Amino acid sequence: MNRKYFIVGVIFLILLLVPFIADVTSNSFITNMATRFVIYALAAVSLDLVLGYGAMISFGHAAFFGIGGYAVAIIGFHMDMGDTILGWAGSNSALIVWPLAMLVAAVIGLAMGFLSLRTSGVQFIMITLAFAQMLYFVLVGLVIYGGDDGLSVSVRNAIPGLDVENSTVFYYVCLALMAVWVWICRRIVNSPFGMALRGFKQNERRNINLGYAPMRYKLTAFVISAAGTGLAGALWANYALYASPDMAAWLKSGEFMAMIVLGGMGSIFGPILGAAVYLGLEQTLTAWTENWMLFLGPILVLVILYAKRGLFGWLAGSRSND
Repeated sequence: MNRKYFIVGVIFLILLLVPFIADVTSNSFITNMATRFVIYALAAVSLDLVLGYGAMISFGHAAFFGIGGYAVAIIGFHMDMGDTILGWAGSNSALIVWPLAMLVAAVIGLAMGFLSLRTSGVQFIMITLAFAQMLYFVLVGLVIYGGDDGLSVSVRNAIPGLDVENSTVFYYVCLALMAVWVWICRRIVNSPFGMALRGFKQNERRNINLGYAPMRYKLTAFVISAAGTGLAGALWANYALYASPDMAAWLKSGEFMAMIVLGGMGSIFGPILGAAVYLGLEQTLTAWTENWMLFLGPILVLVILYAKRGLFGWLAGSRSND
């Protein structure tokens, strides 16, 4: 068996068994921690689609994470108040709210990408960072929605036939969505579209000479990535029952990038392992000191120096890239 798929199988098997492990150990915190990990993994995989395959270093993806969370929180807020949103009475159905959160994130991603992708390199990084910070301060200024205190969510979005208020059920919902999104992203990167996107990363001038339009491919990937990150934000608001401007802060984009670097860029499965390692380190190190990032920094440096394809690439070998 290919070593890469063996490792992937082990990772998903462990994820499937998490609630059983929590029951055996009588430790519900394990399920809660795993839910947090799965949501962050979904966001990291989405960012890796543009970072690892399109060489687009975006510090703006926290904006989409925040948009997804606030879409859930704002709709819930108006429903609790008995108000309407532009004449719409609102809905608590996940089948409506979550796709809507993805759509709003994708539309914002389209506007951000359309302007940002006219530049490259440091300019692209700074423009995406600026957009994220603009949204952050917009959310802070929305006093009606809690301002910098954030906005509470009274109840999770409902899914017909499922009790999502149960932490185990909600965990499996998040895991299923993450697995489906990973499958979609893997199909994308292995499609002709994905091959063209990789080509721009390797040699943009050659791809242009072959007749490929860089803006069209990069912008499409950026919008898809934004939608996935928006879904992660919607799941986070349901998990934490809370949305705050910190979800859109540029530091959140930095966290997603750290997960990708730890797991391995340009490998759809790498960010999943990276998210687990990052959150595991955070949980372990914060038990010792509040300055846990002082220890995370050297670990990232060591991974970059000695495992250039990340921990997943190091474990899976030369065939780790999708």
